[in-house]
Amino acid sequence: MKNTLIDAGPLIALFNKTDKYYEEIKEFIKNYNGLLITSWPVITEVCHMLDFNINAQIDFLKWIKLGGLKVEDIKTEEIDRIIKLSEKYSDIPMDLADATLVVISERLGIKEIITIDSDYYIYRTTEKEMIRNIFNFKK
Repeated sequence: MKNTLIDAGPLIALFNKTDKYYEEIKEFIKNYNGLLITSWPVITEVCHMLDFNINAQIDFLKWIKLGGLKVEDIKTEEIDRIIKLSEKYSDIPMDLADATLVVISERLGIKEIITIDSDYYIYRTTEKEMIRNIFNFKK
């Protein structure tokens, strides 16, 4: 089964019907065949951005529970890598959620992501590889 990382933006859109990417991400996820992987900082960011509607937050968490996402833990020994990434990309800046997704990419060898952020065209893994965005959205 294919593994793909997913960032907060598409998840926020998926649970916010007024988001401009709602229809596109809903259709994309409906047709996606594989396992979506994210991190706890991404989950936190999504819940924070959905704080306008507790039911949207609950629906999101229920979707995770039903297997919509696999949530990867970050290991204590990976904090150094997160710090290095944050320092390297401080001019962008890279947030904690993005750094954890790069770390998970490196650990699990995942080369694709679903995101609405353009920052992933800049970020590189330890192998100097870009994590390819497979969500072709309309700006």
